[in-house]
Amino acid sequence: MTDIAPVEAQGHSTDELKRICSQVRRDIVRMVHGCQSGHPGGSLGCTEYFVSLYFHLLTHDPRRFTMDGIGQDLFFLSNGHISPVWYSVLARSGYFPLEELKTFRKVDSRLQGHPTTHEGLPGVRMASGSLGQGLSVAIGAALAKKLNGDGHLVYSLHGDGELQEGQIWEAAIFAAGKKVDNLISTVDWNGRQIDGDVDAVMPLGDLEAKWKAFGWEVLVNPKGNDLNTVIATLVKARSLTGRGKPVMVLMRTEMGMGVDFMMGSHEWHGIAPNDEQLSSALSQLPATLGDY
Repeated sequence: MTDIAPVEAQGHSTDELKRICSQVRRDIVRMVHGCQSGHPGGSLGCTEYFVSLYFHLLTHDPRRFTMDGIGQDLFFLSNGHISPVWYSVLARSGYFPLEELKTFRKVDSRLQGHPTTHEGLPGVRMASGSLGQGLSVAIGAALAKKLNGDGHLVYSLHGDGELQEGQIWEAAIFAAGKKVDNLISTVDWNGRQIDGDVDAVMPLGDLEAKWKAFGWEVLVNPKGNDLNTVIATLVKARSLTGRGKPVMVLMRTEMGMGVDFMMGSHEWHGIAPNDEQLSSALSQLPATLGDY
């Protein structure tokens, strides 16, 4: 494991980023409750990652969104079921009106349960939800940037249960073999998937050793719900790009983080809170930026 020194967030203080995280978590539980459908567990667990990426690290401009993303960093969500956290962060970054979060999973909404592209939602460049495909897309985008002489980076996020898909490992071989060194991929390593613990469904073994054996530069973040550690790890990952290897971050998180009754179990992977549960969840999450 590469040593990672903690850093203070630049642009936004750690306290400011924490306030954003609390509001994003409120958005997540309210969105899922509002349509009584969706995936709150992984969304809550990845909140620090998304907030760090969009409010601190990513070179992006919501006012100049294009599908090709020339001149900007690109992000691809492969485990598309955690769309609530992404939609919240996109809206609060200025990609589309905050009020639109009310339409999550509703008929004719652009905010489908799994992100789609046919409705032209700003910020979304690939339809996702069929697991295992996002890494291949991210690699293609990274190669396009090289061909275009665009020095910006490509980021992708994946679930650890998603690593049970064979296409992931085909893509991993390709990225290392073709020296796709402008790519930073992250695995949400929470140890849980829809049917239970990942190790009980299909053990993944030593992930750090596997990714290294596949030719990737690997960083392990044991504190994926700590903002400073998330930022420090991604800053370190960025420093390793351009050296002939793709970069993988294995990020330990807690599914359902921030809501006590959702933590510690796979059960909240894909169910919605009832009214009483929503009230309990919101009581734990201060409304720091104002609800939509």
